[in-house]
Amino acid sequence: MNMKEEFVVAPRAILGSAVQSPMVKAFLAGSFSGTCSTVLFQPLDLLKTKIQTQQGGQTGMIRMTQSILTAEKIGGLWKGLAPSIVRTVPGVGIYFSAMHAMKTNFCDGKPSSMASVVIGASSRCIAGSIMIPATVIKVRCESGMFQYGGIGEAFKKIYGKEGIKGLTSGILPTLFRDAPFSGLYLMLYQNLKTGSAWMAPITGDSSLHFLCGISAGCLASIITHPADVIKTKMQLSSTKTTIWSTSVGIYQGSGMGGFMTGLAPRMLRRSLMASLAWTVYEKAMKNIGIK
Repeated sequence: MNMKEEFVVAPRAILGSAVQSPMVKAFLAGSFSGTCSTVLFQPLDLLKTKIQTQQGGQTGMIRMTQSILTAEKIGGLWKGLAPSIVRTVPGVGIYFSAMHAMKTNFCDGKPSSMASVVIGASSRCIAGSIMIPATVIKVRCESGMFQYGGIGEAFKKIYGKEGIKGLTSGILPTLFRDAPFSGLYLMLYQNLKTGSAWMAPITGDSSLHFLCGISAGCLASIITHPADVIKTKMQLSSTKTTIWSTSVGIYQGSGMGGFMTGLAPRMLRRSLMASLAWTVYEKAMKNIGIK
């Protein structure tokens, strides 16, 4: 083999070795599942943001849907899809690959309930911190309060006017929401899946994984929703604000019920999205030889 052939073969060998890595496979499986769930459930995320954007948050899901359809037709329900994909697809891939690495290296693939909480929360903190600029852009595009020509223009305008703080606004409530959600979700999902394993011959693996995912998602969404409301309010503010001042503003404007604004579309979206993502992820991992 001459030197020219070696230069051609070497990158192929490196690429082939990288693709065979369990972490890369977990990333690809997670990204694929994230793409499917993001496209399907974007309207629910949009509705949640719109409802939380209102002063007092009095409009329900059905009325808000009718309002969007009247003003913007069916395409309006998928507003903000591009930044959602930019945020979710690599974010879910990072989450699943980090989770797979921790489960494999620290727990031999069988984490306890407490280990599941720690692994889920840690994986989400890693993914959430990396993707926070895309989260800010997504929320602002969905709200309709900001006019951006695209993701690139949004990034430039936010950075130019608000700097790094603008692109990372709401990171603490985002992590306070996502880390407990992912930790609780992983623990509940693993326990529900183990406890209902006897149903697998009746329902089939995929259906069982989906049902476990929905149940875990609903419970985790209710517990972590107040942090989601605070995060949305902070990311829609173009001025510097804090968790405390935002929380006080929500309470003064809507009382304790304000912290549950938009729960229905978020719970529906998160439970369906997480259950679909985990079902597709488990199936993909099984098909590519990891499970």
